Formats: sequence, C-alpha cells, structure tokens
Amino acid sequence: MTVLPDDGLSLAAEFPDATHEQWQRLVEGVLRKSGKEVSGEAAEAALSTTLEDGLTTRPLYTAPSGADAEARTTGFPGFAPFVRGGTPDGTSTSGWDVRQRIAGSDPVRVNEAALTDLENGTTSLWLTVGRHGFPAADLGRALDGVYLDLAPVALDAGAEFAEAARALLALYAERGVAPEAARAALGIDPLGHEARTGEALDTAPAVELAREAAASWPGVRALTVDALPYHEAGGSAAEELGLSLATGVAYLRTLTEGGLGTEAALGQLEFRYAATADQFLTIAKLRAARRLWARVAEACGAPAAGAQRQHAVTSPVMMTRRDPWVNMLRTTVASMAAGVGGADSVTVLPFDSELGLPDAFARRIARNTSTILLEESHLARVIDPAGGSYYVEQLTDELAHAAWEFFQTVERAGGLPAALRSGLVAERLAATWAARSKKLATRREPITGVSEFPLLSEKPVVREAAPAAPSGSLPRVRRDEAYEALRARSDAHLESTGARPRVFLAALGPAAAHTARATFASNLFQAGGIEPVHDPVSVDAATAAEAYAASGADGVAVLCSSDALYEEQAAEVAAALRGAGASTVFLAGRPGTSAGAVDEYVFAGCDAVAVLSSVLDRMGVAQ
Repeated sequence: MTVLPDDGLSLAAEFPDATHEQWQRLVEGVLRKSGKEVSGEAAEAALSTTLEDGLTTRPLYTAPSGADAEARTTGFPGFAPFVRGGTPDGTSTSGWDVRQRIAGSDPVRVNEAALTDLENGTTSLWLTVGRHGFPAADLGRALDGVYLDLAPVALDAGAEFAEAARALLALYAERGVAPEAARAALGIDPLGHEARTGEALDTAPAVELAREAAASWPGVRALTVDALPYHEAGGSAAEELGLSLATGVAYLRTLTEGGLGTEAALGQLEFRYAATADQFLTIAKLRAARRLWARVAEACGAPAAGAQRQHAVTSPVMMTRRDPWVNMLRTTVASMAAGVGGADSVTVLPFDSELGLPDAFARRIARNTSTILLEESHLARVIDPAGGSYYVEQLTDELAHAAWEFFQTVERAGGLPAALRSGLVAERLAATWAARSKKLATRREPITGVSEFPLLSEKPVVREAAPAAPSGSLPRVRRDEAYEALRARSDAHLESTGARPRVFLAALGPAAAHTARATFASNLFQAGGIEPVHDPVSVDAATAAEAYAASGADGVAVLCSSDALYEEQAAEVAAALRGAGASTVFLAGRPGTSAGAVDEYVFAGCDAVAVLSSVLDRMGVAQ
C-alpha cells in the first residue's frame, strides 16, 4: 500500500514544473492544426484579445517575479495603496450597502417606492431631486416614515444641489437625528453637471456645504465624483478612471482653497463608477481606482486619508430596450463584479430602467439581486476574493497605468474644467465610442437579444415615461442604439402594412451543408427587424424560385450552403431567384465565393448595421 506524505499536498512533487516555453510549443501544435504556422510569442499572441485602452488579455498568466513582483505590491485591506479595500474588514461585516435609485417627479410615489425598498432589503436610498426629479421642498414628504438615522440618503440634484442639501440637513435636525448618526451623500458634482449639460455652476455653495459637513456632520460627504457622464458618453474604463481622478483633484483644489485641510477635503468625496457585464474589467477598475486615488492622496501629503469611498452602478450603456429581460443577467454579473471589486455601495438598475419608470417587479428583482449575492452566494464574506489572481492583478496594474496617463493628459491641458470646455474630453470619448461602434456594428461585440438571438415576435415592453435626464453637452450612448433604429423602422413598417419586411433564405443541399450559414443569416437579418423566410427543401434552381415566389419576400434572397455547393449551383439558383422577382441576391459566405453569381455577401465580421440598413432601403422601408 502506498503511503501519502503527511501534508497530503505533494502528489505532483515528483513531476517537474512545466515551463512557459513548453506550453507555447503545445499551443503551436494546436494552431498548426487550424492552419496557422506561428511559434513562440507569436503563438501566444494569436490567442490574445485586444481590449480598449491598449490593453491585451493573454491566454496565460503566471506569477510575477523580481522587480515586477515588488512593483505590484497591493498591500493589505484598509492600508495604502488600498487596492484590496478601503477598510480592514472590507464589506465582510454586513455586506455592501444596497443603494436603490428612485426616480420620479411625484414625492408620494417616491415615498411609496422608498418604503417598499427599505422593507425588502435595500439599505440606502438614491433620490433624484430638482428639475429632473421632485422639488427639493418635497424632500420631507418623499422621506416620510423613513428612519433617517438608519437609512443613508444619497442625493442627485444637479444645479439645485444647495437647495436639496439644505433640505436634507434641515430634515435631520427637524426629526431629531443626531449629527453623528446621519449618513448621507449630498451628491454635489458641479463638474459632472457641466459635463452632462454644458452649464458651469458656482462652487462657493459647494465649498460652504463641505465645510459644514466636515465640521458638524461626520457621516455626511458633500461632493460626489460621478464618472457616469463619461462612461455614458462612450468612454473606456481607463478614460472613466482618468476623468474621475481629474474631477477629484479639481475638487481637492477647490476645497483646500476654500479653507478645508487636505484630510478633511479627502473625506468629503465619494466616487461613483459604472459596473459592466465585463466581470474582470469591472473588478480591476474598482481596484485600480483605489490605487490611483491613494497615489493622489500621497502626493497631497495625506496618504492615510486616501481610502476611496466607492459607489458602483450597473451600466446604463449596456442596458437594452429590446428583450430587456436579458438585462437581469447583465446586472447580476455587473453587481457581482462590483461587490467582488470592493465597492462600498452598489446600485442595481432595474431591467426596464431604459424604457421609463421601472415597475414594482423590476425594482424587486433589482434589490433582490444584491440580496442573493450577499445572503446566498456569500460574496461579501471574503475580502478582495479576486486578489492574488495573476490575471486580475495584471489587469489592475495595466488599467491603472493607462488611466494615470490619460489623467496626466487632462492635467497638462489645464485640468478638467479646461479640458471639458476646450472639447478635449468630448473628442477623446467620441473617438473611443466610434471605435467601439464598429465592433458593435460588425457584431464582434455581441448584444444578446439584439444583435444576437433577437426575438421578433416578442411584444415591446412599455413603461410610464420617466422625467427627462440632464442633457446638453456630452451625449448619452447605448450599445443597442444602431440596432434599435433599425428595429424601429421595422416596427413602423409592421404597423403600416401588417407585416415585417421579409428576406428569403434559399438553403441549398442537405442540412449539413446549409444549417450553419442559414442560422447565421437568419440571426443577422432578425437583428435589423427583417423576418427570414426559410426554404428547407431547396435542391435545385426551379424549386428555389418557386419557394421564393410563395414566400412574400420583399425583393431580397440569400443563398445558404457550403462553398462546394456554391461553386456548383450558386450562379444557376441566383439567376432563377432573379427571374422569380428577387432584385438583390446575397450569399452567406466570404466575398469571392462564386464571384459574379450574386450581388453582395454577408459573413462573420461584415458591417451588419450597414448591410441591414441597405436592405431596408432596398425593400422600401421608410427611415
């Protein structure tokens, strides 16, 4: 009988460690089978993925050594550089703060939603006050029955921040809430407001409120560094971080010039970031944000006060208006990443938030998402659970460097106020979004339920209109916007004619020959609201022409089969389809296949938005 070693962990001790070079040789062999003759680092690069900000995701990460290991020291939770968390116990004691956003212009309905949320798992409230919500004078009614010494309140009042902040502080005094018991974020963000609207605000009231909060309200933070305007304008993760640093530094300058000490000024800031369905990028972004802000605090001479207070919000950019139910999955991944990344507060936007005012079911799902992650998945029980992962640590490091570089660009331009007014920020974000839009248009970045696996038969989800959001400067982009415009054209056509625009798919040969390309083409055209009509039995030109004539297609047909059958049949079948009334014949495959037989091609990586828009034009579907 073999006796195991006492430690029970040495089963592989007799086997030598594999080297990086050995792994690369194995990769070379796999790639060679797929027709790629590459070796060494080139083989590894072939399996890598390029991200925004010049970052690359590699297929294999190993432990850093030597100077790299020393340079990437992340410290301990609660200690500079705060990569692993702003407090020693992280959120392990009671979990992250579940902060529910409540929008609406009626304070009575806001109050009903707030009480329901607080009774069912929400731990703090995020209220929209002022011209884009309810009047600041009605704050008391909106918070009627809310125990203000137990439930923190975050405000979003835009230009009316002073009135809203004063109303909340007066409410604390009126209800006898002790100053040390009050917990709030007054949400003052003049630069964020300017980024959204182009309206510059006087910062003197903000400084006055910050000084009052620092002196008399220890649990109240006056200013919010909101990075969402830049995320919603199409910015990348590094740009979002860099602009948040520039905002924070601008506020530190304003507060210290207004009489606050550096540590007191640092204590008046809360940072808000977007959490996306890109799990690891979100985790790395929050960890990098804390590291970067710790560096700013160190440069200001207050390293111990550099723990960044973070509020993560599930990304509005990723939310879709078609098949909005999928948003529940997106927000689940995003909120999990936010919690794992160490956010102090997490807001899960309801799945229907881009359609108007969320209904009770959507709000329930939103707050229960955090509850399940905390109570059933126990995500908060471990501090920085992703820490130590070679991939997460490398991504955090690379993202921090990219963000710092952009932050320095903004500072060289005179700081964020000057960069906003000169157009530098708008131009940079627009360029980033243009590059990403190409990936969305070619479906290199898929959108489930919209550009991939759309369901044309599903009825649109309708919600009551929400108050208008602030606008006037940086745009608000959505991943689904190009496809949403195409689907709107299809909807209008359906309403006016009783049918959606149709395309005929001529599936040539046996199922093994045409299934993959027919499925691809069907998925592609449905993304534009075009209904595919299949012909599962096309075996020759005459049959295909007959099936097309009976299909009700609007002048467009698509050949779907293998390259071998295209060579044999494409020209004849395309001619027969044109004779049956098809004005345009596409081929599902790469250009050059059966050259001259068809008008156009659709293939993986083609500009789907351009193709679909062109097809709708040819079908006579109005813009």
